[in-house]
Amino acid sequence: MSAVQKMAGGHLESSLAACLWIPSFPLRCEEARRSDLADRPTALLAPEDSRHIWQASSHARRQGVKVGMTVSQAIGLCPMLSVIEPDPVHYDEQFAHLLLRLENVSPVIEPAELGRVFIGVDGLERLYGGAAEQLAEIEKVFPPSRLGWGRGKFTAWVAATRARPGQPVIVQDEGRAEFLRAQPLAVLPLDPDNHRRLRQLGLRTLGDLAALPEAAVIAQFGREGRAAWRLASGIMDEPVTGRERPRPITASFDFPAPIADRGMLVHAIGVLTEHALRDPRRTGWRVSVVRVRAALEHGASWMIGATLKDPAAIRERITAPLHAKLDQNPPTGAVEQLAVEFTAFVRGTDELQLFARDAVAAARAGRRNALRSAAREIQSRFRRQLLYRVVEVQPWSRIPERRYALIAFEH
Repeated sequence: MSAVQKMAGGHLESSLAACLWIPSFPLRCEEARRSDLADRPTALLAPEDSRHIWQASSHARRQGVKVGMTVSQAIGLCPMLSVIEPDPVHYDEQFAHLLLRLENVSPVIEPAELGRVFIGVDGLERLYGGAAEQLAEIEKVFPPSRLGWGRGKFTAWVAATRARPGQPVIVQDEGRAEFLRAQPLAVLPLDPDNHRRLRQLGLRTLGDLAALPEAAVIAQFGREGRAAWRLASGIMDEPVTGRERPRPITASFDFPAPIADRGMLVHAIGVLTEHALRDPRRTGWRVSVVRVRAALEHGASWMIGATLKDPAAIRERITAPLHAKLDQNPPTGAVEQLAVEFTAFVRGTDELQLFARDAVAAARAGRRNALRSAAREIQSRFRRQLLYRVVEVQPWSRIPERRYALIAFEH
């Protein structure tokens, strides 16, 4: 019987894991689309700060270029350095394609960050054979990459950090404790301050940490210390958890009076698209199929749709093909109700949300989260809808009542 099980929340789970790791994945993407970069010292600028180096090729590192270094310092050390502006949307798209190909190997896929993904391998021995054969199948997706195999995500990840391209590391259950004992503390998911404190205590390996009493570690480092001690001891087996695709996401609006003006429809489609993008269920997913449907006066209906060649999570890229379809096939009557619906998705990463938006947008996201938390508190206390959002509908109208509408604040 396969150990892949259905969780209560509807997710697939696997206790045995493989980790596929592609260091400097964004740089690999650039080298893949620009063959002239392969033999040249290359560096990517940081998406959030173009004055610093984000990633550097092996040629550049041999010349002394380091991550976090300023561009002027890097060029001073390596005058032939090719400095490239980052293209985070492209990197996310390539990672999404990688995840889709991995889904042909296993139904349990859990992305961790750009270039690192966990694959649930429970039951795959029936399809491919043992661990070595499973990893050989995974490596076909993106060669060359670093691959680790073991029980739980942590063991698989540590194994991947010790692997070399074409030389995967497999950690069987009977040798897991010995393997983990020898690994450096740097593999633990701890904040820099706690890593520093552990070094000051003279601890260097996972074995050093596991030799301490659990209670003493918890007393010094709290909950994070407890998790670190259990990972180092091989007690904690974090399973790979696959994510189901979200159900269709719809945002709709009833107009106070039927509208037929194209400009008004374009504006409304944009507002509804933005509203649908904010749905929490879309986090970590990009839209691949979108459609617009409308209820027309006298009972008629209208619909257009588009399949995005490059799945997106940005309003302008989603609405552009809809505008073209609107010109080709406009509604045959005035629109009373309009809805934008996302019907298909591909996997993305939360990292794109950080790279593709500036600090102001990130701050707005924080305020929205705070508002949602407050709204939930109000809803739990009063048991009825008290909060509404003001939405711009017809900003050009001379009638104040038509410029804005109130919709329930969703939390």
